[in-house]
Amino acid sequence: MLTRVEELRLIAQCALADDRDAFGRLVEAYQPRVRRFFLNLTGGDTMLTDDLAQETFIKAYVNLRGFRGMAGFGTWLLRIAYNEFYNHMRKRQELPEEAATAVAPADDSGSQEAALTVRQALALLNDSERTAVTLFYMEDLPIKKIARIMQLPENTVKSHLHRGKQHLAALIGER
Repeated sequence: MLTRVEELRLIAQCALADDRDAFGRLVEAYQPRVRRFFLNLTGGDTMLTDDLAQETFIKAYVNLRGFRGMAGFGTWLLRIAYNEFYNHMRKRQELPEEAATAVAPADDSGSQEAALTVRQALALLNDSERTAVTLFYMEDLPIKKIARIMQLPENTVKSHLHRGKQHLAALIGER
């Protein structure tokens, strides 16, 4: 991961000198996080994840001069990713339950089966719960950053997390 100073230097190089190599380093540093975020939101659909990640980085590059640095670059990037996912969902008018059908079949491995069960259960949560749970438990972000990404009050994020945990426990318990 990049240090804050390296991150700011790369952002400055991109914004001031249109340095694509510097942006490439930012992409390399944040691509795993963005892809993991999308994989959890899409129910494991890797093709959709790749498309959404690419769109996210294109939008980040185009809008990099608008980055004010009030939040970290990772938080700003995840906000773009969040918007990209929900814009895609609105265009397709797809319900989260339909995303569960995109999950690949499990192999004989118990951990793979458990991961798919969690992924399938995540796909059945409503959008807000799934996003809050993904950012908190899988991206290890604090409530304050999640609130910035989702543009919601912290207490609302806490409510989504609480309900999401309850729904996940019920869904996984059924399986």
